Amino acid sequence: MGCKACEVACKQWNQLPADGFKMSGFSYDNTVALSATTWRHVDFVEQKRSPDGDGKPVNWLMMSDVCKHCANPGCMEACPTGAIIRNEFGDVFVQPDICNGCGYCVPSCPFGVIDRNETTGNAAKCTLCYDRQKDGIEPACAKACPTDSIIFGDIDELKDRARKRVDTLHERGVDTAYLYGVDEDTSVGDLNAFFLLTERASVYNLPEKPNLPQDNVLPGFLACFAAGAFLTVTTLMSLWKRS
Repeated sequence: MGCKACEVACKQWNQLPADGFKMSGFSYDNTVALSATTWRHVDFVEQKRSPDGDGKPVNWLMMSDVCKHCANPGCMEACPTGAIIRNEFGDVFVQPDICNGCGYCVPSCPFGVIDRNETTGNAAKCTLCYDRQKDGIEPACAKACPTDSIIFGDIDELKDRARKRVDTLHERGVDTAYLYGVDEDTSVGDLNAFFLLTERASVYNLPEKPNLPQDNVLPGFLACFAAGAFLTVTTLMSLWKRS
């Protein structure tokens, strides 16, 4: 419902600094995006309705965005020091004492989650409250959510529960409801933080088809080869005409 209790709980528990109190100009969203100091971000999406609709001028879509803790994380693949690991709980975790601040992980995340902290120099993102999990406590965001929109638990149980929720919404006439990040056919694989959406992923500023950086290697090589071949042929033709 866009209360942002998860954002506040995340910042309080992880002692993350505020991002300022100026209005962004984007609806009621003052944090705008995930960053090295904002590990939870409630996205406000305003959709203008047609005049002949139900009388409401705006339709609200809200999503509490966070690190997806991917099955095949691009940030972990790109990290040259091994600072990004999968911990004993299966979370993708950045070890700050090993991170050298190179920033290779930042463009390697297809979701734009991880970022480099300009103050510490390290990469930072959601830890899924690793310290709380070690004490058997759920993450702060899930604990603070007043509507249980954020649920923490066994991933298989959560997927079963989410599928039932989608079926319920379909029965209620919300035919567009679906799960984003479950049973995905991408190189990123399934997401361990997945979402129930009612619009296309791009509406929520999520990639329709997230891919790992390695997927761009072959197309990039072929593009460079084609460009080199074209320039070579053009140069040879130019020299041949002159002769």
